Amino acid sequence: MELRQLRTFEAVVRHRTVTDAAVALDLAPSSVSQQIRTLEEALGVALFVRGPKGMELTPAGQRLQGWARSLLDQAKQATRDVRGERQLLRLGALETLAGSYVPQVFARFAERRPDIDLEIHTERNRDGLLTDVIEGRLEAALLLDSGDNVGGLGFPAPAEPLTFIDLDPIPLALVSAPAHPLAARTALTPDDLKHERLLVNVPECSFWMAGDKILGSGPKRIKVGGVPVMRAWAEHGLGITLLPQFAVADSLHSGALIQLDLPLPDLSLRLIWREDQESLPGMRDILYAAARP
Repeated sequence: MELRQLRTFEAVVRHRTVTDAAVALDLAPSSVSQQIRTLEEALGVALFVRGPKGMELTPAGQRLQGWARSLLDQAKQATRDVRGERQLLRLGALETLAGSYVPQVFARFAERRPDIDLEIHTERNRDGLLTDVIEGRLEAALLLDSGDNVGGLGFPAPAEPLTFIDLDPIPLALVSAPAHPLAARTALTPDDLKHERLLVNVPECSFWMAGDKILGSGPKRIKVGGVPVMRAWAEHGLGITLLPQFAVADSLHSGALIQLDLPLPDLSLRLIWREDQESLPGMRDILYAAARP
């Protein structure tokens, strides 16, 4: 097997067609097809079958997929080591976290592993982060989750096994304008919110999912936009909203918002990575360096 064949194999897996893989690799489709045939001949097995959604992996192709990523990762690490380059950890993060918790994680990591360069990539879309981790464009990613497994908050479980460590609790706050009828009440329950307007973003949003788990289906969902818009609408008395405390701290301090008296569980700031990444030299130690003492 040659590394270029494994890169081509990965591109076909990712893009599902020879043509799209060729565009991504800046190769002719015939060259992609030839590399896949050569790889199959070298291994003595078929790696793909053509299905209704494009090229689909055979059982042998599925087994190669993990090996291909591991071998390519090791080759990349070996190249950096031989050249005397510093090791690089590419860390993805949701944009929601980029201005709050990511600097704390970055500082912890830099203090404990000054020998490693940390590169941050922000992303609005959780699915994009998960895909980039699975396909090796990121070594790890920070996102919001809950429960004992990746996806416990409510989003679909990743296509490949991911390992994680929870770094920090993320407290939530259910907030409203001070003049809201619920603002003066105590010991609220989800039943008290049945007829309220809950300001939300999109169903894929972590805080929409948290609302589904904590508040149930009672409050009427009002789609307004991202975190700044949800907060602004709540300040203007247009509904209540469920957000992380760090996103509403200034508004609570100024009195523009008030936190409603409803007990809420924390979310988790979760660092995720592919299980096979731990086989790379020092990778497990590097990833755990971002955790609290």
